[in-house]
Amino acid sequence: MSKEKKRSKDSQLIIRLHKADKEDFLALCDQLDTSAAREIRRFIREFVAQTEQRARA
Repeated sequence: MSKEKKRSKDSQLIIRLHKADKEDFLALCDQLDTSAAREIRRFIREFVAQTEQRARA
């Protein structure tokens, strides 16, 4: 099992956004056969990694 699969998801992040943005995002996720949660987690991981790289430079 990969490292990603072993880590349990034990926290929530609640965000507020415009209804149209949410609907557009969910529709795009559906078209791409992915979930909103998966894509938000991916964004967070990439953002943290990029920020850490810039801090080391």
